Amino acid sequence: MIELTDVRKVFPARRGAAEVVAVDGVSLSVADGEFAGVVGPSGSGKSTLARLVNLLERPSSGRVVVDGQVLTDLDDDGVRQARRTVGMVFQHFNLLDSRTAAGNVEHPLELAGVGRAERRRRVADLLDLVGLGDRHASRPAQLSGGQKQRVAIARALAARPKVLLCDEATSALDPASTTGVLDLLRQVRAELGLTVLLITHEMAVVRAVCDSAVLLDRGRVLDGGPLAEVLTRPHSPLAAQLLPAPAVAGATGDLVRVTVTESAPEGRVLRTLAGELGLDVEVVGGSVETVAGRRFGRLLLSVTGDDGRLDAALQRLRDGGSLVERATPGDEPPPMDAHDEPDAAAPGGRQVPNLLDAPEVQR
Repeated sequence: MIELTDVRKVFPARRGAAEVVAVDGVSLSVADGEFAGVVGPSGSGKSTLARLVNLLERPSSGRVVVDGQVLTDLDDDGVRQARRTVGMVFQHFNLLDSRTAAGNVEHPLELAGVGRAERRRRVADLLDLVGLGDRHASRPAQLSGGQKQRVAIARALAARPKVLLCDEATSALDPASTTGVLDLLRQVRAELGLTVLLITHEMAVVRAVCDSAVLLDRGRVLDGGPLAEVLTRPHSPLAAQLLPAPAVAGATGDLVRVTVTESAPEGRVLRTLAGELGLDVEVVGGSVETVAGRRFGRLLLSVTGDDGRLDAALQRLRDGGSLVERATPGDEPPPMDAHDEPDAAAPGGRQVPNLLDAPEVQR
C-alpha cells in the first residue's frame, strides 16, 4: 500500500545556515491493512517522512507510491486528487473553534463538493463510529483532549481514505485518553480495512498497536521489520528501545541478556543456569510485555560462577532456540525522549501544515 524507495529530503540553506538533510535515502514498505510505526528521537526525520508520504513535502529524490500510484510522478493537481486516499491526524487536533464537532467533520466534505444530505449522513455515521454521536453539537472548547482527537480522526476518515497517517496522534493526551484513541485506531483499521502509518516517539504506543516498525536516526533507517522478528533479532537497536534492559548500578558478575518469547520462556534459561549448572543468577533489569498480541521480554541477568561453564551453558541455550548474549554495562542505548519536540530536522522546527489552512489538500 505504501512504498518508499531511496527517498531523500534536503531543506536548502537559509540565512547562512547549512542545508539540512532531513530524510536520507529511506526505503520502506507497508502492506495493505498493516499497522506500521515510525519511531525515533527528536530530529530524526519522523514528521518529515510523514509529510513525504502524501507529498505535503516533495522529496528531493526517490520514489513514493501509495495505493499503486507513483505520487512523485504526478503534477500538483494529480497529487491533490491522490491525497483523497490519505487521511491525516495530527498531535494538536487542528479543529476549527468556530465549528461544532459535526461541523469539523463535515468541513472536508464541503470542500470536496459533497451534497448536503450525503454530508449529514456521513458525519452522523463517523461520529457514531468514534463514539461521539451524542456530542455532535459540542464545540472544541467543550470537549476533552481525547474527544477532540476522536473528532480529528472522524474528520480524517470523511473522504473514505485507504491510508491513515497519524503524526504523534497521542502525544498530547493523558494515559487513559491515549488508550481510548489507540483502541479506536485498531477498531477503524479493522472495520474499514485501512492501512495505518503511525509516527511516534512513544514505545508503549508501538507495543500496543503496531504490527511492524522502523527506527529512524538522523534521517536514516537504523532498524526495522515485523515486531515479532525484530524482538528476536540479536543486537537489534529497535528491540532495545521497545523492551529496554538497562543494567542496575552496582551489578556484579557476568551480564547476560535474555530475550523471552512464548517458545523460549525465561524459566528455561534460569533453570539451565541456576538449577542444572549451579551458577548464581540474579535478575538486574528488564521487562516483559505483550507486543503485537504476543508475549516478549528482555531480561538482564548477573551470573556468577565458572566462565567456562557459563559459555558452554549459553551455547547450549542458543542451540535450544533461546536468544542469549553476553552484555556489558552501558551497551544498552538510552530510551528516547519522553517528550518529542517539533521535527528538528526541518529548519526552524517547522510544523506540519494545518490542513484547514490549506484547503487544496482536501479538495
